[in-house]
Amino acid sequence: MLERLNPFVGEWELEVSLPSPADVRATAVFEWALDGRFLIQRTEISIPEAPNSIALIGVDPNGVAFTQHYFDSRGVIRVYSMTFDDGVWTLLRDSPDFSDLNFWQRYTGTFSEDGATIAGSWEMSQDEGATWKKDFDLIYRRVA
Repeated sequence: MLERLNPFVGEWELEVSLPSPADVRATAVFEWALDGRFLIQRTEISIPEAPNSIALIGVDPNGVAFTQHYFDSRGVIRVYSMTFDDGVWTLLRDSPDFSDLNFWQRYTGTFSEDGATIAGSWEMSQDEGATWKKDFDLIYRRVA
């Protein structure tokens, strides 16, 4: 099951559609940890308003999807349900975890045919998923 995540492994530059200075630099690195039992994602961004983060991804308890445990430099801890099917990566937070759940979140990203780009957007819902509003675009471009 975890082998399905191999397309993520490597270094990525991120393009983030936040209102911020033009010289923003953001990167992500995905690498295997603990004998390939987990995938770690480390993300850094050069503006103080946006947090650096680390996420640990593993198979969820029922063995059919994944769970992402997210931690960031603000002290935020979140748990996302994660899927990766047919080149589409989804993250969803729709249940209480370690921080307040006053809004739902989801990310949907699609891998390009050559695996060099993941084009996606974060969305949020204030009405338990009845309606969704784009928060920001987040595009990954493979560096190595």
